[in-house]
Amino acid sequence: MSGLLRCAMAAALLSVAAGRCSGPPPDPMQLDGNQLTVDNRTTQDWTSVEIWLNRSFRVTTSSIRAGSRFQVPLDGFVSGYFQRFDVRRMPVRDLTLTAKLPDGTPLELKKQFQEGGLAGALGGKR
Repeated sequence: MSGLLRCAMAAALLSVAAGRCSGPPPDPMQLDGNQLTVDNRTTQDWTSVEIWLNRSFRVTTSSIRAGSRFQVPLDGFVSGYFQRFDVRRMPVRDLTLTAKLPDGTPLELKKQFQEGGLAGALGGKR
């Protein structure tokens, strides 16, 4: 009986350890060079999707279906003055996705960026 109890305890400890090893889920918005990939890992479609880059450049798509991805090059983002985002000259500082869920509820996702330089060292205080 003690062997069975030890096996049960070992299994319980392994399941707890495995749960702790899994980190937070990956960010649904991933930047890779000049490419943005939005990964809708939810079970709901996102409609009327707008993605804002640095609060001035925008790209839209009618929907990102549940479980699918949307990819766009960063130079596909356009400002209100029809200026294209130039990844070679402009840093990416802000990335926000807005959409609607099937029941009409608004969805907003903001990509978290790590601040570098002095701002990062001071915890964002300038």
